[in-house]
Amino acid sequence: MPTTRVLLARHGETEWNRLGRWQGHADPPLNELGRRQAAVLAEQLAGDGVAAIYSSDLRRASETARIVADRLGLDVTERPELREMDVGSWSGLTIDEVRARFPEAYDRWRAGELGHDGETREELGLRVVPAVEAIAAAHAGRDVLLVTHGGVIRALRRHAAGDPGESLENGATLALALVEGKLVVHDAER
Repeated sequence: MPTTRVLLARHGETEWNRLGRWQGHADPPLNELGRRQAAVLAEQLAGDGVAAIYSSDLRRASETARIVADRLGLDVTERPELREMDVGSWSGLTIDEVRARFPEAYDRWRAGELGHDGETREELGLRVVPAVEAIAAAHAGRDVLLVTHGGVIRALRRHAAGDPGESLENGATLALALVEGKLVVHDAER
């Protein structure tokens, strides 16, 4: 069975990213820096053999994906399963605001438990992992780009490597591979 490379890209910056606000399912657009980050990503991927582009249906991801797709001459398929974790009533708040309004919930969240009234990490994983595996399987032996969100990328890395790793900067990428039906961290050139 051929190896499929899954390139995960975090969307470009939004004003809420700049201000340190939790976004979750909120839908702010890219800011000017975010559009530049998307253009840099597009240049980095030009000639890299990306066969298909998928994105979250949230504007910050789909706008990033469209900037890349325009440069690569590809279409974008939006998938709601690739959305960021739903952070419930924490959406739009900074960490300081969350700490002030929900101190016990924030402490639970820091300990790895559900702190907000949105999705759990497990629910996020159950939503995104099967979707990414299906996308990768549909493009066997090829490279596919998924433009998504920091929480989604950490959930996928947790699934593939057992460790969520550090949060990616806006516009940065992480490569996974679907090998014999299993997502793994991609660390070798094909």
